Amino acid sequence: KNMANGDFESKLNVENMNFHYKKHAENLNKVSNGMNIAIEERMKSEHLKTELITNVSHDIKTPLTSIINYVDLIKQEETDNENIEKYIAVVDKQSIRLKKLLEDLMDVSKASTGNITVENTPCELNVLLGQVVGEYKEKLEKEGLELIINEVEEPLTILGDGRHLWRIFDNLLNNICKYAQEKTRVYLSLEKQDNKAVITFRNISSYPLNITNDELMERFVRGDKSRHSEGSGLGLSIAKSLMDLQKGTMDIVIDGDLFKVILSFNIVLFDE
Repeated sequence: KNMANGDFESKLNVENMNFHYKKHAENLNKVSNGMNIAIEERMKSEHLKTELITNVSHDIKTPLTSIINYVDLIKQEETDNENIEKYIAVVDKQSIRLKKLLEDLMDVSKASTGNITVENTPCELNVLLGQVVGEYKEKLEKEGLELIINEVEEPLTILGDGRHLWRIFDNLLNNICKYAQEKTRVYLSLEKQDNKAVITFRNISSYPLNITNDELMERFVRGDKSRHSEGSGLGLSIAKSLMDLQKGTMDIVIDGDLFKVILSFNIVLFDE
């Protein structure tokens, strides 16, 4: 019973058992001990990964800031050499990209360890989601994507951190802009299911999704394995960690080229 509940430290007392039951009990104790060791090793491995990410991120931050500052200074200098202008533009673009990757690394490190401030307050999902979508309408149109929105008319209020909710929606819409097939429809729905508020993002991928749902949720994993598009592979992992911190759930469904993300929150009911 303890093992079924995830407690692998408790052991069966085999001293007063007869031979038949004693052998089974000893085998169960061995299984429990093996599971406990495996869990500890996994936790140790995750801790080392997180510590490495944090240390590397801090080490890169200072020199990267210097590079960005010097690039800004060089851009202010006048030059007639077109090649130099092109080179500076490339360095500028790549340094900004590296800065974004560094920020993602820091965020995933904080979110995965719970070392991040979460201030849950009543949030109206209809309003917040509408604001984020408004920020992306032009970008979606630029990518040749038609956004179809279906949402309930009644306000759906949850307990969440507005900043982190914004980051989740931002990451998911940004992924759609990067990986959705051009000239296709993107579906976004907000609905009430019993006492849950459920948001669903659906799009057709422009790349074959030869990957499982669980693998796609891992850090540094991308659906576009050929790396034709820019990205860190951290967006979904960050979104999942932020959902967990707000007691919500995030599920991924892959069906051929159809990619779907489902977010679920508990609705807050106010007394009349």
